[in-house]
Amino acid sequence: MTRVLLAGSDSSLTKPLARALTGEGYVVAVVSDGLTALAQAATKTHQILVLDVELPEVSGMEVCRRLRLDGHNEPVVLIAPEGAEDMAPSVLESGGDDLLTKPFRIVELLARLKALLRRGGVDVVVASGGLRLDVSGHRAWVDGAELKLAAKEFELLRVLVREAGSVVSREDLLKEVWGTDWWTSTKTLDMHMSWLRKKLGDNAQDPRYIRTIRGVGFRFERS
Repeated sequence: MTRVLLAGSDSSLTKPLARALTGEGYVVAVVSDGLTALAQAATKTHQILVLDVELPEVSGMEVCRRLRLDGHNEPVVLIAPEGAEDMAPSVLESGGDDLLTKPFRIVELLARLKALLRRGGVDVVVASGGLRLDVSGHRAWVDGAELKLAAKEFELLRVLVREAGSVVSREDLLKEVWGTDWWTSTKTLDMHMSWLRKKLGDNAQDPRYIRTIRGVGFRFERS
């Protein structure tokens, strides 16, 4: 069963969400503040997290940021206050995978969770130059050493490996990894690509894995 960590201080939101998630077969743990959310997430027993941005003690975005810094790659959906659609770039920079603004329909959240959980596939892919991906498990290794990739970093790598030898445009990466419906800038793409390269031990000037095709996008180099 898929375990969901649901963090929110407003019981009028968390109670119906927990009921709906349980009805869909998820195992739900509900917490009411950011510090408890961090402690629960640290156990790595949840496959996906739903965090209210306005958590007491530590905000939902800060919870997400700290988890990414600690190497957690579970998908994270953040729930923002009504009218806070312009918060999307900040959510992305914190490492969040998706954003919903209040009010929203529960069926919309359920659809977003299912989409995040089914991304990837079921295969282990031997990619190139000592790189190996476990797509279904969201794990990656270079020369036998496991990488600590955040969810977006893994998704970028997965798409590039899938299209190895071909150039993937910035627009296609944004559409597949983030979704263009709430994207406004390529700044975060460049930031995540830089983080991914560092974790791969890649040099943008003399790349082992990911080559920048100026004015177009990126290409994963075949061995």
